[in-house]
Amino acid sequence: MTAGTVAAPTSPAAPTAPDAVTSRVSREARQAVVKALTRSLSTFALTIVAVVVLWFGVLAVFDISPLIAKNPLDVWNYLTTVPAAPANRELIAANLGVTLGHSLIGFVAGLVAAMVGALLFQLSKGVEHALMPAAMLLRSVPLIAMAPVIILIFGRDLATVAVIGGIVVLFPALVTISFGLRSAAGHMNDLVAVYGGGTVSTLRHVAIPSSLPAFFAAVRISVPGAITGALLAEWLAVGGGIGGSIGGFVPQAQFTALWTSVVAVTAVSLVLYNVVQILENVVLARMGMTPQKGL
Repeated sequence: MTAGTVAAPTSPAAPTAPDAVTSRVSREARQAVVKALTRSLSTFALTIVAVVVLWFGVLAVFDISPLIAKNPLDVWNYLTTVPAAPANRELIAANLGVTLGHSLIGFVAGLVAAMVGALLFQLSKGVEHALMPAAMLLRSVPLIAMAPVIILIFGRDLATVAVIGGIVVLFPALVTISFGLRSAAGHMNDLVAVYGGGTVSTLRHVAIPSSLPAFFAAVRISVPGAITGALLAEWLAVGGGIGGSIGGFVPQAQFTALWTSVVAVTAVSLVLYNVVQILENVVLARMGMTPQKGL
């Protein structure tokens, strides 16, 4: 540089190609997460509106006696405005808490059994051929018909709750997860085999990651199934909770309490289902996957 020459200002270094690609991918991932979250919340809001409208519509079309059929306003007043509202809320909340605890037991029992069974099916066709008929038998026989046998074997205790709830959850979760484990692209399995990987390596590195949409779908359909199983177990075996209390509300003509109990357990089921769906959409969007359709 000669005397009197002014050096040009140095411009900041332009981002390299890998940095630009990383920035673009991160931006697209954030946009996908926001889009998935917005879609899930909108679907949840529309579901609530549709349920309320359908509720009013059914009562109006069939002209059911107000003494028996209660509308959303009756349920709201039962919980908020009548003199006994605090005691009513305490009663419904206590019963709902018991039912949710029983639902969690059945959910965990059924989903863990489904995951273990699906992994065993993937590792051995012989195990699948031996156990799948038993799973289909549990699915095809009405649970009410099996309930006396289950109660005789396990008693009127939490073990019966786990068995009944697990049976409700098991079969759909087992089929869904098994399908997901088999959905991996064939060339990915071939790649693992070329590098010397066996069945376990293929399962670990290919099948399990690719089955994530199916796993979330199984969790999503298992949530209302577990609540249904808990209600059945309470009604048929252990008592308590929403399922056990409903049988007592009818003879006492406590129809508002009955409808409020049904609304409470239905609302919680919808909320939990949509929470799982939101989590599913967000996680899969970040991973560049799409939710499993049709479930």
